[in-house]
Amino acid sequence: MRIFIIGLMGSGKSFWTDKLSSSLNIPAFHLDDEIEKAEGKAVAEIFTEKGEDYFRKRESEVLKNFAGKKNFILSTGGGAPCFFDNMEWMNANGITIWIDEPIEIIASRLQKEKSHRPLIANIQDEQLINFLSGMRDKRKPFYSKAKYHLNDTISEKKFAEIISIQHE
Repeated sequence: MRIFIIGLMGSGKSFWTDKLSSSLNIPAFHLDDEIEKAEGKAVAEIFTEKGEDYFRKRESEVLKNFAGKKNFILSTGGGAPCFFDNMEWMNANGITIWIDEPIEIIASRLQKEKSHRPLIANIQDEQLINFLSGMRDKRKPFYSKAKYHLNDTISEKKFAEIISIQHE
């Protein structure tokens, strides 16, 4: 089983990936961590030193390296579905689940960790909700291609229902 978790930064992708990995007993991966291992530096450093274009190409390469793996759950970076046909590739190679938390919840989570997030590091707290809303609007055409969209009750039970549907 291959599960790809997508959504905006701060939506809970890493949290749910780790939780599901434990309950399903399959390996969890975080795309940004895999990129950092491959590059030997933090995502923020890659953005600063080589730019977003380089990062997005590398992100797509690392994502597509998962073609050789059988069972896993992977949380992608928020922008990963929006570049190089990554969304189409994920849909062709596994189950895609969009975690779509309310913007206000995401903004409150991200205020504490902006320095680790290159796309929002310089955004003032009072501008964060507007920035994230705009980002969500731009990414929605890609995110909405996910096979499943969780936006109301995001729970382990909801994930279990999706996974059991896939096993039928």
